[in-house]
Amino acid sequence: MSSLNDLPRDEYAFPGPLRDRLVVAILDGRKTSTTALLAETQHEGEPLPSPGDRRVVVDSDDRPVCITEVTEVRVVRLDEVDLAHAVAEGEGYGTVARWRAAHEEFWHSPLFRAALGDLEFAVDDATPVVLERFSVLPLSAA
Repeated sequence: MSSLNDLPRDEYAFPGPLRDRLVVAILDGRKTSTTALLAETQHEGEPLPSPGDRRVVVDSDDRPVCITEVTEVRVVRLDEVDLAHAVAEGEGYGTVARWRAAHEEFWHSPLFRAALGDLEFAVDDATPVVLERFSVLPLSAA
């Protein structure tokens, strides 16, 4: 059995109100999917997640709150994201258009751009995104 220290960290958004909302949605079961730009994953040198991968989710105070286990991963074009995925993100998106607008706002934000440094990327219909579904486990599952 591994410990929490052995698991990679999973930080949703940046510390602050958005992360706090996402952590609550994860803990109450509304959020069971997430999306990342493929360019972000490649820039960070991280392998794509795989079913069975486990990570420890941290809150804005850097405290572990739960463990997620990847159940499904797909890489698709941004214009191929479906409503089921958008709804499973647990943020109340009733349409893919609302989901996309919120994500594009985040991806174009100064904080996100600064976090990626000098990485140049565009966000359009053909942008590859990583769609991940996960289940939530208690911290004792480490």
